Amino acid sequence: METTLAYPITNTQHPPLLAAVGSTPLLPIDRIAAAEGISPAVRILAKAEWFNPGGSIKDRPARRILLTALENGLLDGKRLLDSTSGNMGIAYATLAPVLSVAVTLTVPENASPERLKILRLLGAEIILTDPLEGSDGAILAARELAGADPARYYYADQYNNPANWKAHYETTGPEILADTNGELTHFVAGLGTTGTLVGTGRYLREHAPGARLVAFQPDSPFHGLEGLKHMESAIVPGIYDPDLADENRSVRTEDAHEMTRRLAREEGLFAGISSGAALVAALAVARDLDQGVVVTVFPDAGYKYLTDRLWEVTG
Repeated sequence: METTLAYPITNTQHPPLLAAVGSTPLLPIDRIAAAEGISPAVRILAKAEWFNPGGSIKDRPARRILLTALENGLLDGKRLLDSTSGNMGIAYATLAPVLSVAVTLTVPENASPERLKILRLLGAEIILTDPLEGSDGAILAARELAGADPARYYYADQYNNPANWKAHYETTGPEILADTNGELTHFVAGLGTTGTLVGTGRYLREHAPGARLVAFQPDSPFHGLEGLKHMESAIVPGIYDPDLADENRSVRTEDAHEMTRRLAREEGLFAGISSGAALVAALAVARDLDQGVVVTVFPDAGYKYLTDRLWEVTG
C-alpha cells in the first residue's frame, strides 16, 4: 500500500539508528482471547513497540521531535529539555547522541530505579521532581526551567508538540493498515500524551474510515498505570483531540496488573503495565463483537518495571 504522507520529514540523510525506529511486529493475542471466550472470528493483534531501539513506542515521537527541531534550527547551541516519566526520556537519550544533541529531563522522583539508571547510563541530565505531583509536576518543572533559561534549552514539550502525533500519522497508522491488509475494524489506544491515538486515529480516519477508534484511560486519578493519564484530573495535553475517539473506556489498575502477568505466562510476552491495560481494553471491545480485527499497542516491555509490585511472584 503506497501512501503520500501529509507531514513528511524532508531530510532523509540521518544516522542509521533512526532508520531502525518503527516497523515493529504485529502479534496475535490468541491464547488469552480464547480463554476469555472471545469469538474465534475476532482477532486481537498488538504492536510490540519494545522492538524499537530505545525499547518503547516513544522512539517514534522522539525521532520526529528531534528531526523537526534540527531542521528548524531550534537546537542550535541548545540542550533538548522535556518532562518524562521514563520512556520518552529514554527515547530522547537513545537517539539524541547520534545527532550530537544533549538532553535534560525532568523526571518524577518515584520513577522506577531501572528507568533512572538507564537514563543516567545514556548520559541524560536528570532533574528529579516531587513524586506526589507525578507527571504533571515534571511538566511544570520543565516549563519553569525553559522559562528561566531559554538560551540554554529547547523545550520539546511532548504534550503540546504536533511532531508527537505526526510521528504516528507517518508511521504507526500506515504500518497497522498495511499489516492487517486494511481489514482492521477497531483501533484501541491509551491516553498519555495522546499522540498515539491522535496521530494513528487521524491516519485511519482518512484511510480506513470504517474502523472505530477506542480510547482508554485509568479509572481514577490515583492509579498505577505508568504513562497513562486520568484526563479529568490531569493537565490535558494540547495535542489531544477529545472528539476523535468513537468510544472511551476506563481500566482499573488491578485488572491491568493481572493482565500483564497473564501476558507473560500465557502468551510469552514480557510486556509493561500499560500493555496489560491495553489488552484489558481490547478484550472489552472484542467481547461485544461477533467478528472483527481489533488492533492495540503494547508500548514497551516489562524489563523497566522489575521492581514494581506487580511482579511479586507468590507461586
